[in-house]
Amino acid sequence: MEINEQLIQAITKAVVEQLAAKGTQPEEIGNVIEPLSNHTDRLQGKTRMRPKRSYVGAVKAKQGTDPKEVVIGVGAAFQAEIMKTIGGIPLDEVIRNVKAGIEEEGMTFRVVKVMDTSDVGMMALQAAKLSGSGIGIGIQSKGTTVIHQKDLYPLSNLELFPQAPLMTRETYRAIGRNAAKYVKGEMVTPVKCTNDPMVRAKYQVKAALMHIIETEQLQPELGMIEWEGGR
Repeated sequence: MEINEQLIQAITKAVVEQLAAKGTQPEEIGNVIEPLSNHTDRLQGKTRMRPKRSYVGAVKAKQGTDPKEVVIGVGAAFQAEIMKTIGGIPLDEVIRNVKAGIEEEGMTFRVVKVMDTSDVGMMALQAAKLSGSGIGIGIQSKGTTVIHQKDLYPLSNLELFPQAPLMTRETYRAIGRNAAKYVKGEMVTPVKCTNDPMVRAKYQVKAALMHIIETEQLQPELGMIEWEGGR
């Protein structure tokens, strides 16, 4: 069977309709996203998969001035609507390992939540522009990650980690270390990543659902806010 965008869209639609009918998610999705039965107003008769979260009182992220700072920009659903990566790693462990890697290289970090885009490249670029060092990391809630530099074009990042299901805790720690090394101007060896050509086919539906949930939480008027959950 040929796997194309039309097939993926049809599968995704079928899965969403199934979830709406049953009110709960199948096992392979339930490991990443809470059961829908915990929220009665989610899919039945609704067009949204999650209620929009309120960020009343959130602090707007300020431009950094510390030349040792790496800003970590996380997705709108990070540690809120989504608690684990697509590969099942708790997001608190993801952020803890990234921060540990940065600290191991003697640099500092700040975590912000990016509320105006769910594109990981743009998340990373905005984090880099906010950072005092000009280096930033973008992390989608499903785990896809990018290291960026403020003066690069959006698609010309420093390092891209697209296969989130294959990433480990040590991968995230190594990402933090590399980001810090870019700040120091050191020669950087890109983080080694496992590659599996079947990952896209295997995880496409789950990835689509998680991306929908992330995108639904966007509130562009907020821009970027300081994120206590990442501390």
